[in-house]
Amino acid sequence: MAKAHPVGRFSQIDGFRFSAVAGRLEGRSPAADLGRLQDLLGPGSNEIEYEIAGSRDDMGRPALRLRVTGDLQLTCQRCLKPLAFALRLDELLVLAKSEAEIEAEPVDPESPDRVVAGKEMDVGTLLEDEILLAIPFAPRHEECSRRDADRGEAKPSPFAELRGLLDKGGRAGN
Repeated sequence: MAKAHPVGRFSQIDGFRFSAVAGRLEGRSPAADLGRLQDLLGPGSNEIEYEIAGSRDDMGRPALRLRVTGDLQLTCQRCLKPLAFALRLDELLVLAKSEAEIEAEPVDPESPDRVVAGKEMDVGTLLEDEILLAIPFAPRHEECSRRDADRGEAKPSPFAELRGLLDKGGRAGN
């Protein structure tokens, strides 16, 4: 099993070696240790648990399996109150030696994501990237979203009054 080398709060791994020896790294951390999440998180515990395991995909290519769980506190973008978000990630990332290798492959939305790997892959960055992709762009409470939908149905067209005026004006001129 490959050992990870601690750098700050998270470790760095050699992606290809980690995959080849079926390395495994797991831990628990405050989500606040992932800097790019700072502006998205509301007050609360915001702790994540993670596991990274080296493996191979169905085609035999080196890969990393990322599993991340946690109960995050986001902010509802409608009412600005705290919003609980259950983070449950299970992603397979297939490793590539370069961007050119990734771009040479035909795009298939059903295939696992590809990432450029190296001798010093920062685990924190991998976790941040996947969490950022999992968090809704504009998180809202269900009831806030329903209120928006209800308001949308009842909202009159700004042209309805104008149409009424034109109809009345057309009749008056006859």
